[in-house]
Amino acid sequence: MINFVGCYLTNNVMKVIFIGLFIFLVVSYLYCRFSRRGRLFAKIPGPPRWPLIGNVHNFNLPRDKLFEYLRTLNKTYGDVIASGTLDVTAIHIYNPNDIETVITKCTKKYKPYTFLRRWLGDGLLISNGSKWQDRRKLLTHAFHFDVLRKYARTFADEAEVFMEAVEKEAARDQADVNRLINKTILRIICKTIMGTSMKEDIDSLTTKYLEAIHKIAALLFPRMLNILLYLDITFQISKNGWNERVVIKELHQITKSIIKERKTDLHTNIHIQSEAEKRFNKKGRLAMLDLLIENEKEGKIDDNGIREEVDTFMFRGFDTTSVTMAYLMMLIANNPEIQNKLYDEMKSIFGDSRRPATIDDLKEMKYLDCCIKETLRLYPSVPYIFRSITEEIVLGGYVIPAGTMCQIHIYDLHRRPDLYPEPERFIPERFLPENCIDRHLFAYLPFSAGSRNCIGQKFAMLQMKTLTSSLIRKYRLEAVTKSTDLNFYVDFVLRAKLPIYVRYCPREV
Repeated sequence: MINFVGCYLTNNVMKVIFIGLFIFLVVSYLYCRFSRRGRLFAKIPGPPRWPLIGNVHNFNLPRDKLFEYLRTLNKTYGDVIASGTLDVTAIHIYNPNDIETVITKCTKKYKPYTFLRRWLGDGLLISNGSKWQDRRKLLTHAFHFDVLRKYARTFADEAEVFMEAVEKEAARDQADVNRLINKTILRIICKTIMGTSMKEDIDSLTTKYLEAIHKIAALLFPRMLNILLYLDITFQISKNGWNERVVIKELHQITKSIIKERKTDLHTNIHIQSEAEKRFNKKGRLAMLDLLIENEKEGKIDDNGIREEVDTFMFRGFDTTSVTMAYLMMLIANNPEIQNKLYDEMKSIFGDSRRPATIDDLKEMKYLDCCIKETLRLYPSVPYIFRSITEEIVLGGYVIPAGTMCQIHIYDLHRRPDLYPEPERFIPERFLPENCIDRHLFAYLPFSAGSRNCIGQKFAMLQMKTLTSSLIRKYRLEAVTKSTDLNFYVDFVLRAKLPIYVRYCPREV
């Protein structure tokens, strides 16, 4: 009898819970669908929405298939597309007019950037408000042209080291471009922006850092597509949350070792400055890490703040430049007539001299500049960026409510035929001054735009021009991997599934 009563009560409790949950879901759906916000979103085109789950299930794909699916949205639904579930909503935009509106009016970054907070803290990439303004103002000094001029010698030295690595690969039928360029870019960043002497083996450091980046991307991207993992508390108790902590510990160990090494060097006077350098540095012209350490002494930033910015610039400075250089070499190898123009430009600047490139030489490389820009059009290292819509705005004729996440699809923007005729072709001449006059200011966003544009874009361009010019002067690149061979997957950067290969052929002296 007691067991019977107990079972009866348990069944009734379960029924009450089930009915309560059902009523909660129905009320939630009705509120989300018929509130002002829900009615506005119902007017925006997008994949078909189901009750409660919306259309987020359409995006729950393997990362390579997701990249392919995202490429179909603009062609299918137009320039403003809605996605989401319940009250978690997003729009996707592709038109330069709409992009201009968002970037100029909406400077705040929240989700999904906040998913990176355990790793990057409140570094320049994801901070907002006065903290972002103070950090941006401080770090701008580290990318002043006078500082970049000092780096030119390091760029040239590392280009020679890169040439030695290429020489070892020249006998092969094909060389893995990514493997060659990755350690060069990481070494340049450490020796310039971070000011370190690179005591750790560069091959080991590059491998550890890249593996950790790949791991954390694999853990965080599924979170964007799972409403249950949106909350920090549910993500942290999930398997991915536990694994994330392990990977972040590895990443922080790398950046902390770089900071520690630089502080030790400064403390023991290993970095000896001339009187001219001291006067120069008093004007605030310091390498980024040195600048942060100086401000720590003045109480303007703490040790954790330094780590935030080192993590941010290691991440953004290394991976973006590495993938761009790989695509650039592939495109040069696949377009011999363009490669010949580049070589002619190098001959006009250097003649038969083998001297390293100076900062003034880099300014003269106009056609190489166009080639890099066209590479970034075809293969933007950051194929999408996000902004938070903090006030109600109109995009493409649709009212977008505040509190909406906005995804700007740079990859698709750069391939619009109305902006770039024959968009799949590699045509550097698109970026000659006379061909850019009538182009929309927000039609080309490889370094984002507005107040939150990439602070290190000049650094990246000078670095890539130094390495590429050194390569073209000594080697002819022959095609192995073609553009049609590339398959991408959703990641922090535009990353191909397979390595990119070229063949290096020494030029006759």
